[in-house]
Amino acid sequence: MAVVSEKAPQEPWLWDWDAELAAKSPSHAELQRTVRRFMESEVQPNIADWEEEGSFPVELHERAYMAGVYGFGWPSEYGGTAPNNPDIWHKLILQDELHIACAGGLLASLFTHAISLPPILAVGSPDQKAKYAPDIIRGSKRCSLAITEPGGGSDVAGMQTIAVRDGDAYVIDGAKMFISGGMKADYFTVGARTGNKGHGGLSLFMVHKDYPGITTTRVKTQGWNCSTTTTVAFDKVRVPVENRLGAENAGFLPIMVNFNSERFGMAVGACRMARCCLEDAVKYARVRKTFGRPLVAHQVIRHKLAEMARHVLATHGMISTIATAIHSGDSDISRAGGQLALAKVQATRTLELCAREASQVLGGRAYLRGAGPGNRIERCYREVRVFAIGGGSEEIMLELASRQAKL
Repeated sequence: MAVVSEKAPQEPWLWDWDAELAAKSPSHAELQRTVRRFMESEVQPNIADWEEEGSFPVELHERAYMAGVYGFGWPSEYGGTAPNNPDIWHKLILQDELHIACAGGLLASLFTHAISLPPILAVGSPDQKAKYAPDIIRGSKRCSLAITEPGGGSDVAGMQTIAVRDGDAYVIDGAKMFISGGMKADYFTVGARTGNKGHGGLSLFMVHKDYPGITTTRVKTQGWNCSTTTTVAFDKVRVPVENRLGAENAGFLPIMVNFNSERFGMAVGACRMARCCLEDAVKYARVRKTFGRPLVAHQVIRHKLAEMARHVLATHGMISTIATAIHSGDSDISRAGGQLALAKVQATRTLELCAREASQVLGGRAYLRGAGPGNRIERCYREVRVFAIGGGSEEIMLELASRQAKL
């Protein structure tokens, strides 16, 4: 499989925002190089095979840590790697570079600690953090977030899984669905109802996968083939009281704040994948000839490429504006829910358009799985729907933004 060069090519209508991001500081430039090296050496030569196999080596978690990618930004006292206090631009660079292979499923499972660990660090006790965080950050143990249920996704306040106090333990009954990396997880950060209906009755728990009563089942999906998407069933699972994260009935806020960071990452990733579709389509259109001349010589093809570029530029600009506001202190990621919701919709719809139009430019080449000029586009097309739905569907995101605007 072709490997992306150290300096990704830029089309004339796309300014060199790789260099723009790297120029912010030496630590930003170093992070960009570190992540790109990891992707080139570990992921891009193997992702086509992993997609066909439906999994990836569990050792990749620890290799990612050794490469300086997996522990990025986590507290140094628990094994986190530099920079210890990353800003929003570091986070943007990380997601941007990770998505260069257009393999969202791999990232969802490989970096599942990105959404399962923050609640532990946010509301966990010092003993809980010391017990779980180091192994999770170093990749020797894996933790998945278990919030979404078969009967409801974004409606966290309507959670049906229950946890009933019984002496020195809680007994958990219920089911979670669409859990990324669940088949390889050692722990689950679980949301369950401990109180009355609504957001005021939810609590968070650290649940070990080997507790009696837990069943995990692999779910076959349209895309994200190597993600090991999982259904997790809890049948009278006894969880020690000391495994509750934070106060009882106070789990809703940590869950929702966590979603904002996830949506930022998905928006950045979808934008980068759309850009990859554009880059691959331009490259192919310059060499593929039809009716005696290159594809790019046909006006209809040039207009497709320009339309893709228009959406990529608009999306990148929107994300950069939000990042600038967060960096300057005019907003923060915990309060930027409405803007991030709109950015996610913008990015996922841009990805959908670019995946379709790039497929049209490459024709049958973009329909073939595995290696080849259309391999990234083919993966992107299979991932369009999960980006549009996962982390909050487009409809829910638009409603969230509307409510925050008090419309």
